Amino acid sequence: MRMTIPEDIIELSSIFRENGFTLYLVGGAVRDYILGKDNNDYDFTTDAEPDDIKRMFRKTIDTGIKHGTVTVIFHRKHYEITTFRVDGDYSDSRHPETVEFVKSLEEDLSRRDFTINAFAAELPDGKIIDLHGGMHDLRKKIIRAIGEPERRFEEDALRMMRGCRFSAQLGFSIEKDTMKAMEKLSGTIRKVSAERIKEELFRLIGSEHPRMGLEAMRITGLMDEILPELAAAYGFEQGGLHSEDLYEHLILALEWSTNHDYPMSVRLASLLHDIGKTAVRAPGKDRMWTFYGHEEASAKMVDSIFRRLKTSNEERESVMHLVKNHMFSYTPDWSGSAVRRFIKRVGIENIDPLFELRIADMNATLGHAPDISNLYAFADRINEELDRESALSIKDLEINGTRMMELGIKPGPAIGKILAELLDEVIEDPSLNNKDYLEKRAISLSQCREQ
Repeated sequence: MRMTIPEDIIELSSIFRENGFTLYLVGGAVRDYILGKDNNDYDFTTDAEPDDIKRMFRKTIDTGIKHGTVTVIFHRKHYEITTFRVDGDYSDSRHPETVEFVKSLEEDLSRRDFTINAFAAELPDGKIIDLHGGMHDLRKKIIRAIGEPERRFEEDALRMMRGCRFSAQLGFSIEKDTMKAMEKLSGTIRKVSAERIKEELFRLIGSEHPRMGLEAMRITGLMDEILPELAAAYGFEQGGLHSEDLYEHLILALEWSTNHDYPMSVRLASLLHDIGKTAVRAPGKDRMWTFYGHEEASAKMVDSIFRRLKTSNEERESVMHLVKNHMFSYTPDWSGSAVRRFIKRVGIENIDPLFELRIADMNATLGHAPDISNLYAFADRINEELDRESALSIKDLEINGTRMMELGIKPGPAIGKILAELLDEVIEDPSLNNKDYLEKRAISLSQCREQ
């Protein structure tokens, strides 16, 4: 089997050939070509050493020179090229203490993680080389570690999370001996940085088959190390409308979000929206459970999880906000001011994601596509308010801090508090959003504060 090689890469490889070296495409790009998937994230390996590569090209970057990786800038594109190597000991279960450059492609491929990632494509002709049974495992839809699984994971503990992520991306099962090694060594994932774990976890959750990856994490014990809050949901009884346990409910909500291509923030919120139920469950009437305040408890858990994973503030706050507000309950008798207060509280930019989260939650509860006519009616009410251009935030007011200081109000925190009070009044009665009223009212509120 041969891989179709882009012209730029053919030209790149010709420079290596002219200098007496060989160049191969390796890893995911080759695997995905075999599977018929798009992947333009090319990785290369070569028998040329870093200094040789730097001599051949005018523009290079020492991306990972210690481990033999040089980035070549060729025709305004960046190509990471790594010298054939074998790794020394991994005392930290993540990075080799030493690397040794070799001249054998076979030795280089044998150090990689999984058989399905150990393909190489010879350049320039694209002939695919499979030395570890990767083609067989692709046909069988199996993720198998190369050689001795325990050794692969002792070398680099993150490979266990990568295995779960590949399971989620490809819909493949993890081979039994590979799975056993992951179970045995799951605790070593603690040696890996939170940032690297977060990257693999989020890619898993954003994949086409997240259930498979999360189940692999749960069965191997990786979930206990990385997401103990979700592991605690397994077997946790909810009762009421829920025939399934909390874990299954959360997975079903995530699957709905995945199948409907919801944004990442909604997928994360779907998986975690009820996670706090484990903290607030209490006995109710008729042998039923109650979960009062579970949305607040869930948002606090999201905060803790995301801080532990060292996510960005934006990622953490957006998911927390969705989880905290997912229990909204609209009824047709809501006043216009109630609709406006809702928009102000959740933010215009969060309305669509919040509705998507609600639909995912409803589907996971009912087990089928929910009746969302009430949500449509609520959306119509929201759009009516937006079409009226009602004041929904301080910036929509016909007065600002500068004007208030011109009116003689002292600068400081009091200005922000007065503006917030004015917004509350205008949300209740939009006709009050006029300069005359707001200026007089601002002066009045300021004088009251000074007394």
